Amino acid sequence: MTYWRLLFSVGLFLVVWMLVIQLFQLPAYILPTPAAVFISFIDHIGLIARNIWPTLLETLLAFLLGSLAGIVAALWVAYSRLARAWFLPLLIISQALPVFAIAPLLVIWFGYGLMSKVVVALLMLFFPVASSFYDGLRKTPIEWQSLGSVMGASPIRLLWFIRIPAALPALGSGLRVAASFAPMGAVIGEWVGSSRGLGFLMLNANARMQIDLLFAVLLVLIAMTLILYFGVDKLLKKWIVW
Repeated sequence: MTYWRLLFSVGLFLVVWMLVIQLFQLPAYILPTPAAVFISFIDHIGLIARNIWPTLLETLLAFLLGSLAGIVAALWVAYSRLARAWFLPLLIISQALPVFAIAPLLVIWFGYGLMSKVVVALLMLFFPVASSFYDGLRKTPIEWQSLGSVMGASPIRLLWFIRIPAALPALGSGLRVAASFAPMGAVIGEWVGSSRGLGFLMLNANARMQIDLLFAVLLVLIAMTLILYFGVDKLLKKWIVW
């Protein structure tokens, strides 16, 4: 049934796409037809395939490192009063800085290679993971913590055996958001400075008015994001069964 719903959604999307083109008489350089995008994808499949791997590597590294950093930060803030007093405000203030605006500075600091793209994406998905996990740790039922204290559990054991398991569903929500942000962050890093990747390919296609190729790359990026999101979702459902 899931596959039928997916096929129906894709078909409905294509029908709406064609209707928009027909109703507004949009030229190909504004909105190409699905057939033109498909033909462009087939014609440039080798070029697209060569540029998928850098973006995929940046996305996976950013997701893993950003998630790990967010988990560690949430644990630190939840366990340490000093961290809550000093680090938590800085964490919130950091989200006021638009990543796209500081991305050129990150490229200068970390170079045009892999690291700058990973850092840009990491900054985008670090806060959702840290914030959601910290909320889960903070909202652990007080009855559970009181029971653990009565049984003589130390603060570390309370955190490890009671607060973390109770906060895992909240962490799962943050990881799902991070999975959807990671490809976007990698592409933003490639827009600022790169010589390969899907973001670089999109910029080149736009500069050459190859709008059909741009849409083909965009659909590949969407497919990558969906695969990562639902892959993470499936793993979380197996890991966090409750």
